[in-house]
Amino acid sequence: MDHRDNDTGAQGTGTEHRFQVDLHGIVDLLSHHLYASPRVFARELVQNATDAITARREFDPGWSAGTVRIDSAADGSLQVHDDGIGLTDAEVHTFLASVGRTSKRDDLGFTRQDFLGQFGIGLLSCFMVADAVEVVTRSARGGPAVRWTGYADGRYTTSVDDSARAEIGTTVTLRPRPDAGHWLAAGQVHTLVRGYAQLLDVPVLFGAPGVAPVRLTEPQAPWEVDHPDPQARREALLDYGATLIGARPMDVIDLRVPEAGLVGVGYVLPSASAVGQGGHRVYLKRMLLSEDAGKLLPEWAFFVRAVVDTALLRPTASRESLYEDDLLSSVREGLGEQIRSWLLDLAVSRPQRLTAFLRVHHLGVKALAVRDDDMLRLVDAWLPFETSRGMMPLRTFRQQLSMIRYVETVDEFRSLAAIASAAGTPIVNAGYAYDAEILQRLPRLDAAIRTRRLDPGELAARLETLSPGQLATAAGFLRIAQTVLAELDCVPQVRQFDPVTVPALYVHGQAAREQDSLRRGRDGSDELWSDVLSAFADVDVDHRPELVFNWRHPLIRRLAGQPPGPALRHAVEALYGQALLAGHHPLRAVDSAALNRSFLALLDRAFTDPAGPGTPAQETE
Repeated sequence: MDHRDNDTGAQGTGTEHRFQVDLHGIVDLLSHHLYASPRVFARELVQNATDAITARREFDPGWSAGTVRIDSAADGSLQVHDDGIGLTDAEVHTFLASVGRTSKRDDLGFTRQDFLGQFGIGLLSCFMVADAVEVVTRSARGGPAVRWTGYADGRYTTSVDDSARAEIGTTVTLRPRPDAGHWLAAGQVHTLVRGYAQLLDVPVLFGAPGVAPVRLTEPQAPWEVDHPDPQARREALLDYGATLIGARPMDVIDLRVPEAGLVGVGYVLPSASAVGQGGHRVYLKRMLLSEDAGKLLPEWAFFVRAVVDTALLRPTASRESLYEDDLLSSVREGLGEQIRSWLLDLAVSRPQRLTAFLRVHHLGVKALAVRDDDMLRLVDAWLPFETSRGMMPLRTFRQQLSMIRYVETVDEFRSLAAIASAAGTPIVNAGYAYDAEILQRLPRLDAAIRTRRLDPGELAARLETLSPGQLATAAGFLRIAQTVLAELDCVPQVRQFDPVTVPALYVHGQAAREQDSLRRGRDGSDELWSDVLSAFADVDVDHRPELVFNWRHPLIRRLAGQPPGPALRHAVEALYGQALLAGHHPLRAVDSAALNRSFLALLDRAFTDPAGPGTPAQETE
């Protein structure tokens, strides 16, 4: 442990001590808690080499060269050479052998915006795959070449050897640990470096035994390449997108946020995707930061996968994701606005492409429409909704209607759509995500638009009534039905409506739902709260669900001509249960009992010989 006397002034004289650093512990921290994988060693090596080249260009403006050369040797070792600024003997001790020290790195210029690295732990990541790291370096500022060798146990050695290197620059050599040889294999290194460094403007060459060196970097990013016309550029970018997402994208959107130094493209996915599924490809100063970055785009834009390069967004300490701050929030908002503008432009100039997009990604558009009036206008005009008149945009549906009525569940729509349409009350199915909110926001587009949730009780009141003669015929049946349904807390009605195939309709109106809710709350409360809830109840009117029999159905007319008796009672119970099931209404215990009772009674009656009550019918051969 290093220690020295230190005059602490008013506090008296004490002894200064320095922390000892366990390099094994640091490497374990990097490999198990900071980095997701040892693969980052390749990024850190190329990053340090690129920073050194940038620093030399700053030091010597007349020098314009700069190359990174990576060689995979037959013995499994790996060399990374750059002709950047290099290090002096003094810089080697403070820069390579200090963990967490930044002052000397600042002196070298490595913390400015032009440089990739910010954390000074690049070489430490190499100890995740190697037991020893050798650095041979000569500084552009002058001085001899220096050889530095660091070991995973915390030791390092240095020697000044002017014969070791004639030219300016740095060579890093890694020899693999016994359990990490696969990380330094030629194919693995080629894949890693190509993935991380593909967009770097510094040439990165890779060589292996028996293989000619190949360049792994591209002189331009795909969105920077010049093309003869916009369509050719679009096709080229779509081809590039297909290699990234595994399928040809539906479209490509240019993305740019100057205040973050961000430029790139967004790919519209060709198939539906769930919220939060899949991230974005983000480069930081042209070095790959993450292939699965989140929080870059607004949550509603989950149908877009972005590929961008940024100069100013902050990475996390592991350099594998973006740091959430005000700048990232501003970038997210700006990119969302550009995607929104792309959608609005489709509506104006490329409606067929918009229609194809909405068929796949309507959910994201609806999510935006609930808080954006321009997107609400697009949804109103272009997005088909399920209605009792068929699939159509809301703007088409509401023509010649003074009121848009909707239901909030798919089951309610299925049970009421045909009847509502026949009754002259067309309805919209708002049972899917965001539909009800969109309908409630429509008056923001035009004050003349009125929307309201359909009350099934209102629909029942609009059905055609019976003539006096029909009412007289149905009177006996209605009395029996009233007695039977009273036990089920329901009242009967007889109306005429289409479709004729529906014998009975269970209608649970809004007033009945509210009264039923108050009744359940009152019954389950103590005396005090029971009295409070009773005060809210409408004591003058008994609102209960209705079972509306359809006089146009032949079964109902036939039942009206039957004499009172058990068979008629069971028929009413059966129709009640069937209406509940058809409307997807929940069954209470009393409802299930009535349905079972009627079903068994009618079965028993069907298999009883009419020659005598209770006599089993004879089976026929």
